[in-house]
Amino acid sequence: MKQLSSLPKISVSFLLIFSSLTSSGGDPYRPSAGAGEAGTGYVCVMKNGFWSSFHNQATLAYNNSFSVGFNYENRFNIKEMGTRSAGLIFPAGKASVAAIYSQFGYSDFSREMTGLACGLKLSNKLSAGIQVDYFSEKTSTEYNNIQSVTCEAGLLIITSEYTRLGIHIFNPVPNSIRKTFLPTSLRIGAGTNLNKLLFAGIEAEMSTGRKLIVRTGFEYEAAKKLWLRGGFCTDNNSFSFGLGFLVKIMQMDIGFVTHEKLGVTSSVSLKFKIH
Repeated sequence: MKQLSSLPKISVSFLLIFSSLTSSGGDPYRPSAGAGEAGTGYVCVMKNGFWSSFHNQATLAYNNSFSVGFNYENRFNIKEMGTRSAGLIFPAGKASVAAIYSQFGYSDFSREMTGLACGLKLSNKLSAGIQVDYFSEKTSTEYNNIQSVTCEAGLLIITSEYTRLGIHIFNPVPNSIRKTFLPTSLRIGAGTNLNKLLFAGIEAEMSTGRKLIVRTGFEYEAAKKLWLRGGFCTDNNSFSFGLGFLVKIMQMDIGFVTHEKLGVTSSVSLKFKIH
């Protein structure tokens, strides 16, 4: 009877692992933080913003106010696959420091990630950032819990008044020196402000054991303090859309990402900017 009662838990855990591996937004070990970024298909490696800072730490250099944010992602309307994230940004002179925490899953299978980051302007057209990550994977079965430490880093290059280039690498540490496997990924993207109201970008990602992923996205300021977003990702032919609005010190974003087989992933973010 004990084995039979454990079968539903095993089935749900298997679905969690399979779905996280096939969902859009990169490898399953890195949180897909930010509903605004989700709305543009995660074309954000070159774009300033609170959650963009956690996709490329170099953009932290342009966040010069104390900020706090919360994000919830509901994958395919399955509560056991929810991801809860929170972040803090502290300005520190010419640099900015950030901390992020993310938790995916439920009591029988979960992944947690904690990161500490710093971004610094090296010149008027170049900034760099680095982050140290701690990962923990827990299950309720007899399998051992997994823990791992790695790092990630990024560059942001202002090529012109309206165009930016972002480069980000996750886990440059060889897996041969650790007990557990973590994928390595490289993201390169460019974005431009076509006018005062419209931003468009394109991004490519290469990751261990996966095909090349290409993303395109846009953000349009439809009205004062109201943004409309859309995007496309070649991974699972995923379309994205969303909106965001600003009320005094609070910004709220809502994003939706489709999957050709598993359905829709929705996310919502709240960010508070304190001067």
